[in-house]
Amino acid sequence: MSQYLWPNELVRARFLERRNRFVACVDINERKELAHVPNSGRMKELLVPGNEVFLLPTPGENRVTQYQLCLARYGQELVSLNSLLPNKLLERKLQENAFPWLFGTGCQREVTYKNSRFDFFVSTEGVGGCYVEAKSVTLVESDTAFFPDAPTARGKKHLEHLIDARSQGYSGAVVFVVQRCDAKSFRPNEARDPEFARTLLAAVQRGITIKAYNCRVNHQGIYWQREILVQL
Repeated sequence: MSQYLWPNELVRARFLERRNRFVACVDINERKELAHVPNSGRMKELLVPGNEVFLLPTPGENRVTQYQLCLARYGQELVSLNSLLPNKLLERKLQENAFPWLFGTGCQREVTYKNSRFDFFVSTEGVGGCYVEAKSVTLVESDTAFFPDAPTARGKKHLEHLIDARSQGYSGAVVFVVQRCDAKSFRPNEARDPEFARTLLAAVQRGITIKAYNCRVNHQGIYWQREILVQL
């Protein structure tokens, strides 16, 4: 099972406010502290004043903050907030050749195509290979995961370049990793970003593979769980 364990014991806190995209103010036992927000998404349903959050201690002399926002509570669920973790989890799955829809002989990280940088390039037998992009998902409503939670020009460009690469003989895949376990299906968030939703549909029509998986999250770590239905 692909997993990522928290390197330090988590600290319980209450979310107070988001100072900017990457800094939040939290309350730890009635003491205000700043915490790094490892996700540029809005996450308005999670970062609610008074909501229970869990922090990962990140001590260091030159750090502005001594904590990183790690988890947020949503009802009975814990949601992982770090947008880089899906990349780490997916890399391990690729190294294990765990996907029946993708057979490769090697996996490279951070590969550029035109002016887009994709998370992975998987070499395949014969001509070409497959560009693979991981997307972090935290928004779930009524058992359906949605991406993005805010307009993403970068995400749209990734899709456009995957379509272009497809025309040049390469394969492409986008893997949406839902950092919580309550999602049973995935859908592009047309209400928040209709351009991304339209481009995702165009990518599927051009042969780009779209997959979505959810994760189990607890105070010890995040664990790759199962594939969920993609609805376009």
